Formats: sequence, structure tokens, C-alpha cells
Amino acid sequence: MTGGTPHTVGAMPVGVRLALMLVAEVLLVLLVRSLPAAAVATGMVSAAYLVAGVRPAQAWRTLRVVLLFAVVVAGLQAIVLPVERALLIGIVMVLAVAIAALVTLTTSTTDLLDALERGLGPLRPVGVDPERVALTLALTMRTVPVIGGFGRRLREAGRARGARVGAITYAIGLVVLTLQHAERVGDALRARGVDD
Repeated sequence: MTGGTPHTVGAMPVGVRLALMLVAEVLLVLLVRSLPAAAVATGMVSAAYLVAGVRPAQAWRTLRVVLLFAVVVAGLQAIVLPVERALLIGIVMVLAVAIAALVTLTTSTTDLLDALERGLGPLRPVGVDPERVALTLALTMRTVPVIGGFGRRLREAGRARGARVGAITYAIGLVVLTLQHAERVGDALRARGVDD
């Protein structure tokens, strides 16, 4: 979901985008309490995607995993909650991610981090280090696709050997590769004096 575009699309300032995203997320949680309200919210989010020029295929690639996850969550919730409430939980989950994804699909990561750093500037007197927060988010955003790449490498290695990688072997391999990556990143940061 992150790093959807190398260049920011549209003229709306990034700070305004982030503020609107925050307002939309809060309103989503506060106001979507019925299936008709969820339908209206879905229509509004879909319209925002159309206005922003996000192609349906791009939206699908971004949201398909959360859609699958939401179906599982809603199914589990339906065991203990009324079906309508379980559906609402799944729909709100997807819409919340879709709202955030719209910002990342239309705004470059660099512009997002710069806006966040500027926005956190006034909190410096109370001990917030905007540069460190922005660096942490940048590393997190970069690490998610890297870990996804590790998963693909493990599956491809299993296929190349003609064996299916079991869940435990896959999980252990993914943890090992992730820890090795984290150690390399930590070494690089220390070499640049980031932990000073």
C-alpha cells in the first residue's frame, strides 16, 4: 500500500490530504453504524478513487489482501455477533484501509514523510524528534515490501528444489531473513551515526 506513486498526483497539499484522511477515518468509525450507512460510505470512497484517477486494477492490487482478511474477520465475528454487525466490522475495516491507501497511492513517500516531519515540528519542545519519526516510518514503509520479497524468495527456492515449503519452515526462514535484514539496516544506521 505504500509507495504507490513516485510523484505526488494532483495539486492538493499533502498536509491537507493527511488531515482529510484523519477526518474521514474518524467519521467512518463514528457514523457507519448500519448497512445503508456503509453503502453510502463505500460509494463516497469509490467516488474519491475515481476523482483521484486510481485505476480499478491498481485499487484491487492494493486492497485484495485486506478484503480477504476482512472476509475472514467478518466470518469469525458472525459466530458471536449478529450477522449485520459482523458485516459492518469487515466493511469498516476495508474502508479504513482504502481511505489510507488512497493517500499513499496518490502521494509520493518522500512528500508524505516531509509533510509528517513538518507537522510534528511543533511537538519538538515536548520531546518528539520529527526526523526520527519520519525515518522510522520510512524504514517501516520500505521494510514491508522487502519482507514480502523474502517470502517470494522462499517459495521460489522451494519450487526450484521441487519441494513445497511447509508453514513452519516458511515461518522460520522468513524470521531468519528478516532478522538478518534488520541487523544490516541497524549496522548501516550506526555507521551513519543515527543512534547518537
